[in-house]
Amino acid sequence: MDALAVARLIAGLVLLTAGGEALVRGASRLAAGAGISPLVIGLTVVAFGTSAPEAAVTVQAALAGQADVAVGNVVGSNIFNVLFILGLAALVAPLVVAQQLVRLDVPIMLGASVLVMVMAQDGAISRSDGAVLLGVVAAYTVFAVRESRRESAAIADEYAREYGAAAGSRLWLVDLATVVVGLGLLVLGARWLVDGAVALARAVGMSELIIGLTIVAAGTSLPEVATSIIASLRGERDIAVGNVVGSNIFNLLGILGVAGVLAPAGVPIAPAVLGFDLPVMLAVAAACLPIFFTGHRIDRWEGGLFLAYYAVYVLYLVIDAMGHDALPALSAVMLGFVLPLTVVTLLVLFVHAARRGGERT
Repeated sequence: MDALAVARLIAGLVLLTAGGEALVRGASRLAAGAGISPLVIGLTVVAFGTSAPEAAVTVQAALAGQADVAVGNVVGSNIFNVLFILGLAALVAPLVVAQQLVRLDVPIMLGASVLVMVMAQDGAISRSDGAVLLGVVAAYTVFAVRESRRESAAIADEYAREYGAAAGSRLWLVDLATVVVGLGLLVLGARWLVDGAVALARAVGMSELIIGLTIVAAGTSLPEVATSIIASLRGERDIAVGNVVGSNIFNLLGILGVAGVLAPAGVPIAPAVLGFDLPVMLAVAAACLPIFFTGHRIDRWEGGLFLAYYAVYVLYLVIDAMGHDALPALSAVMLGFVLPLTVVTLLVLFVHAARRGGERT
């Protein structure tokens, strides 16, 4: 195994994590100092800022002609964010999703997933597709800011504790310098991570797409992991869920949009992504609807289910990459038993919750 490739990959992950943290904190304090509400900061600046590593890696890979890494990073990150991060956060403490805006964001995340899947059917995210995605994310940001005014004081206080503290006592030049340093670390970290991941994939005989869907996707999602788990431990559960949902929306609309516009020939989509990974991403987004709306909470057993599905997804990718004979049996079990059972369970829970809601009214 190429030791230099592994060292670059690890160093890139470290720089991306540090750069993402610096960018989020500096931008949050600048926004708070400018009078922007903590709630808006949490749902826009922080959610988008924690996606900065994905943005840096995807744009770097797209410009370098490594489309499989670029697309695999976005798609893999969205799957990782929901199944692994929300699953782990729910195991730490059941997540009560009481925020109206977050409940609205879940259908938006699902709609963004459908939009990207439709655009990808011709085999690429073209420049015109990218421009449309950027227009949608701009409209979403305006929508999020307007809807935040309807939130309760308790939700606003939750975000203020996390993102608005001590904003006025800091010098804005220090915060600006923190943002600049964070961006620099992101750019350098993205370059090292992409170079290391591609070299590692070639050294071990694994495709760049698999590396992008797993190692790169999980690595660039480290800021979301830290934010959501810490928020869950502190009882700030709207932040734990809102960060993941907002980041997924920005990954699809903002990051793929920028990559599509900047890449000379757009971003090619591999047939394997079209046939498997994009449908999995869409299914994961759709699974959030019944879980989030059944009592507006994610229980520990649901978090465990998410984690189990992520483990199976990664196992499928590894077995597929190895060309192992166990792949047909795993596919048959998932498609013929596990997935239908899960769908039926979620539908029963959804109908039960809807009936309870009808009885209360």
